[in-house]
Amino acid sequence: MNPAWALLRLASPQLPIGGYSYSQGLEMAVENARVHDPDSARRWISDQLLLNLARFEAPLLLAHCRAAADANWGELLQICEAHRASRETRELHLESRQMGYSLQQLLNGLPELDAPARDFLQQCAEPHLALGWALAARAWGISPQDALAAWLWSWLENQLAVLMKTLPLGQQAAQRLTSELLPLLQQAQQDASRIPPEHIGSATFGLSLACMAHERQYSRLFRS
Repeated sequence: MNPAWALLRLASPQLPIGGYSYSQGLEMAVENARVHDPDSARRWISDQLLLNLARFEAPLLLAHCRAAADANWGELLQICEAHRASRETRELHLESRQMGYSLQQLLNGLPELDAPARDFLQQCAEPHLALGWALAARAWGISPQDALAAWLWSWLENQLAVLMKTLPLGQQAAQRLTSELLPLLQQAQQDASRIPPEHIGSATFGLSLACMAHERQYSRLFRS
């Protein structure tokens, strides 16, 4: 079977986990005019990619995928606990938990998930998105690096979808932004793959403040 099918399946916005419901602070950045046009949107997304995802979220997800691929369940459990403790706001915690739960329900109904992974998933009281993503990659035979690439792509695609609903940003402008941001997406994957475990971490105060403010935003389209 063509391995591209599994990769496209994992990265598809049609994956039934509700990723389209979340903006990860971007809606609040539009509300307070920090993001107001394609240039400011590019700066916001670029900073998220290189200062947050590449230094923390992406290497943490990659660690999940590697542990799941190697059936290192003890290490995977420790990484899961570290991920859960790292959610800085209520919205980010609920986002990760809800999408993780949805992915758990999907995996439980699929024949590809092997018995050891299924047993591990059943033992997790609150599976989060990174864990579900790693187990989906294991079930569908996707390498950790390809699973990371799929996750980065789905994140970027969702951010652009948020912009098209809130700025608004047209489809052609979104495609131009994609062309400009793809090299940074590649850089984020490379940086995440090279960072030593003891150096994983970031301090994205602006994102945290935007997420906390979003919890009190009067009118909004997204859940985070």
